[in-house]
Amino acid sequence: MPAQANWSHPLVSLVSRLMVAQAGVSGVLGVAFSRRNPTWLVVTALVTIAVLSLAALVRSGTPSAWLVALSAEAGLVTVGLFRFAFARYMGGTLLAIITLGTLAHPTVARAFSRRAAVRGGVPRQSLAED
Repeated sequence: MPAQANWSHPLVSLVSRLMVAQAGVSGVLGVAFSRRNPTWLVVTALVTIAVLSLAALVRSGTPSAWLVALSAEAGLVTVGLFRFAFARYMGGTLLAIITLGTLAHPTVARAFSRRAAVRGGVPRQSLAED
């Protein structure tokens, strides 16, 4: 049985790296501005772990991973904007906005769908190409 090539589209790798950067920035800023509140530290650690897990899921390059990442980033942006409005804390919201914009770009969406289309060695034609 031939070994599978570790193929990943460069845009899928870009989104994954943006998510890792977002997790790092939000974790560092959350710890720096926690004011020694244990609840805040736990929430910061959980969000950081969740975003890192999401980045690992995105590395698969499947359309379902793209949809989950898009939904999660939209939620993170919404929560981050509410936190900024009421607590004047930005955290990793700027990187979440950048990652959401990157995920929403049509070229990135095509990169995620192309990965699923090539799986199995037989490229699948979309309805738009018929």
